[in-house]
This record gives sequence, C-alpha cells and structure tokens, in this order.
Amino acid sequence: MTSISALKNVHIKGLFGDYENKNEKDLLKISENKDLLIIQIVQYKNSSTSLDSLKIDDLNLKNEVISVMNNDDTRILWNGPNNWLLVSNKKNLLKEIVEKFDANNFSITNLSHSRAIIELDGENAKEVLKKGCPYNFNELKKDNSLNSTFNGMSVTIDVLNDNPQKIRIFTLRSFGESLYHSITDSCLEFGYKSI
Repeated sequence: MTSISALKNVHIKGLFGDYENKNEKDLLKISENKDLLIIQIVQYKNSSTSLDSLKIDDLNLKNEVISVMNNDDTRILWNGPNNWLLVSNKKNLLKEIVEKFDANNFSITNLSHSRAIIELDGENAKEVLKKGCPYNFNELKKDNSLNSTFNGMSVTIDVLNDNPQKIRIFTLRSFGESLYHSITDSCLEFGYKSI
C-alpha cells in the first residue's frame, strides 16, 4: 500500500516571502516530514505495571511534563499523565511495543497515517509559532514538547534543537493543509525556503 502525503497538494518547493537580498542559509526552512512511525501509548488508570521496567528502543517512559526522551532514531513525547507519543524512523518498533505493553494495562494506537508533520528550521522558528499559539515559547527548550493550538487548530509541538532552532509540528491529517497555510503565512515576513 502506498501512503499519500498529507501536504501533497500544497507543499511547493521554492523561495517565498521576504527572501530577496538575504543569504539563503539564513532563511527559515519548511519541510514536510513523512513516513515516521507514530504510536500513542496510554497506561490505564487501574494499571499497576511499573514504568521503570519498560523500555522502547532503550528509552524509558517518564511522567514528566513537557519532557521528551530520545535517541538518534526515536523520540518519546510526554502527551499527558500516563500518555506518550512515540515518533520513530524505525517502523519495526511497533512489534516490540505490542509485545511489551499488554492490552490489560496499556492502549496502543498507531497514528502514523493520521498526522501531518511540518518541520520549521531556522533562527525565527519560535517567532513564527508565537504568531498563532498562546504558549510562551521563550521557556520552551530542546527536548520539550507541548500540546496547544495554532490559529485554532490542535497541534503537538516538539523542539528538536535550540541552535539552530528546529521544531516539529504535528496536527491531524485533516488540518494539515490549513496548518501549512497558517505556518507559511506566518513565515512570509522572515522569508522562507520550502524544501
């Protein structure tokens, strides 16, 4: 089965906005990230299973607000109390997750094809997000994530790096095109390269 990109009809490569007379390496970069494994893991309230003994791709699940556990291939975002979003390049992790997290204690949901993912890369990435999201991005650092809204659309924001700023934004696939237009409109004043 072939997967169709959520932004296939709107993501056009090129230079846009106020990019003239600017060095191309200083422009914001916008890209769509696709073909990632995205799994929601929820521990049931009545579960007595200890999280200390459970690891995925050598990463623990932690109940720490806005925290992200990660390695080169996998990121586990705290999504709420006893609720995590696993994002990985390793598609075979799903089998490991299903084996380790029994159905009596955990709910495992594959969200891989139900999300649109936009990556912002550059010095003004947080400035773009400030235009549509009520969160104080000055406090958000590398390996933090949050659930919020951007111009009324539900988003999950994951900070991959601080210098240079690199941020991954997840939304429902059905909001993908609207979010893309909102993000690119917010980028116009800085100039951006769509890659």
